[in-house]
Amino acid sequence: MTPDELRTYCLELNGTFEDFPFSPELSVFKVGGKIFAICPLDESPLRVSLKCEPELAVQLREAHQAVTPGYHLNKRHWNTVTLDGSLPERMVRDMIEDSYDLVVAGLPRRERLRLDRS
Repeated sequence: MTPDELRTYCLELNGTFEDFPFSPELSVFKVGGKIFAICPLDESPLRVSLKCEPELAVQLREAHQAVTPGYHLNKRHWNTVTLDGSLPERMVRDMIEDSYDLVVAGLPRRERLRLDRS
């Protein structure tokens, strides 16, 4: 997955936008004002930090060398995924979707309903 493909995929998810609250080099993808993906798009290899269910986060780290505890994030709820080609693209897309879904599930009901209608 290239940086452009990652950006495009994140922005295709309903109600998402890209922000740069930390630095101009660090893309932050949000839904409902909450972060679901953080990525320095100009780094090589490309890395993306994603929210994850705590139990699944540990399983993914144990099974895949490219998945590590979230860099500068709550290690219980975030993983950093190195996109070095060792993980199938479908798996990476699933992890992005799972992160997005976790954030959406935590939004107020009114916001979730608004996203459902969009």
